[in-house]
Amino acid sequence: MTLVLRLLLAALGGAACFTSFEPLGWWWAGILGLGLLYFSHTWGDKSPRKRTGALLGFVFGLGLYLPLLPWVGEFVGAVPWVALAITESLYFIVFGAVAVPIARLKHWGPLAFALWFISAEFVRSNWPFGGFAWGRLGWGQIDGPLAQWASIGGPALVTFVAVLAGACIAGAAQSRRFSTTIAGLLVVASFPVLNLFAPTIPDSGEVKVAAIQGNVPRMGLDFNAQRRAVLANHARVTGEVDEPVDLVIWPENSSDVNPFADQEARKIITEAVADVNAPTLVGTITVDEVGPRNTMVVFNADGTTGDYHHKKFLQPFGEYMPYRDFFRKFSSFVDMAGNFQPGTGNGIVHMNGIAVGVATCYEVAFDAAARTAVDNGAQILTTPTNNATFGFTDMTYQQMAMSRMRAIETDRAVIVAATSGSSALIRPDGSIIEKTAIFQPATLIDTLPLRDTRTIASRFGHIIEWSLVVAGLASAILAILVSRRDR
Repeated sequence: MTLVLRLLLAALGGAACFTSFEPLGWWWAGILGLGLLYFSHTWGDKSPRKRTGALLGFVFGLGLYLPLLPWVGEFVGAVPWVALAITESLYFIVFGAVAVPIARLKHWGPLAFALWFISAEFVRSNWPFGGFAWGRLGWGQIDGPLAQWASIGGPALVTFVAVLAGACIAGAAQSRRFSTTIAGLLVVASFPVLNLFAPTIPDSGEVKVAAIQGNVPRMGLDFNAQRRAVLANHARVTGEVDEPVDLVIWPENSSDVNPFADQEARKIITEAVADVNAPTLVGTITVDEVGPRNTMVVFNADGTTGDYHHKKFLQPFGEYMPYRDFFRKFSSFVDMAGNFQPGTGNGIVHMNGIAVGVATCYEVAFDAAARTAVDNGAQILTTPTNNATFGFTDMTYQQMAMSRMRAIETDRAVIVAATSGSSALIRPDGSIIEKTAIFQPATLIDTLPLRDTRTIASRFGHIIEWSLVVAGLASAILAILVSRRDR
């Protein structure tokens, strides 16, 4: 019966963490879910075995990822969705097994548990094929007070503080490790309090922007077959802008017809940009000596082109197919994946003399995208994206939470332009000025601040994350050695 109760706690913990993600956004449930995971490893008079801990971790992972990722299979069936959910849950097997001796550490259990969680999340977010950072627990804290920790250490530090809070609450529920519980909760509460006394950072200027959401003819994987209609939609909506703006952002894939190879497509774009009379960032497909690229390129009002950004962080099994011949043996869907090549740029484009940082769609999940752009002088950020293939699922809202976290992390306003929605204009504090509904044409226009300062996270976030990871590995080794000594 004890094992059944532990498994129930772990499953409920994973499900609770899922509800912290958008569009539900119950950030407090994420902390509660992490506490349930910790409690599943410590509940009762006798600690579970490592193999039990491994099972608990796997069940927690399924409870989180199965409801989080249905959008993966929206138009290709349940197999890819379930396969990805199971794959991501496998990481929690190692985490759960090692968490058993970690939870036995008398006074440092909650802290060591949180550090070890970060180590596991780091591996899951970076390996293999660049990892899958979509399920980082920090994303679920965007509407809570812990989100502000992103300006210090990025999403990794947000996850760490959330796990520490949950473990401390679980420790308090067990009426032990009381001093550690108090200390941990004080750490959790400290940043929101200190933030009240933080000095106001002056803007270095402002810019009036327009985010264009042209919409698509209909949903599904046949979206790209209708690329000329999508291009026409974005040109038409741009033509409806009836006030002066400084720059315009079109979404990823807004022109899936290469305007450098198709004169009709180029004419449509240049006429729309001339009408709005502002440099426009257009998402398109280009081909060079390396191969096809997912490209954002600046079109100027005089018909010339400017800077471009080749997408650097590509989605495996979507934009490219690793080990295509091998995976083709299991599914014919692999041939639907693209063959895009990653870019190597500095992450910014210049528009009207303004350095604009670009993280195209999937790139927003990767820390290096926004941080590299800010390192190279980005004064404002944009996340052009194409979510049309994922229908009315939660994907677009989950991704917007990442854009909001990047705003806090870098202290930059963010422009989200999506083909089918939801698009948004985001302040540097992560709050949304305005956003659109999905699958309808729309334009967002507002004045956003420009910033030149750099946060601690943009300067040292990678060092802070690596420090947490190393401390987590050290905690795991120490806990295993102590466990063997005691045994």
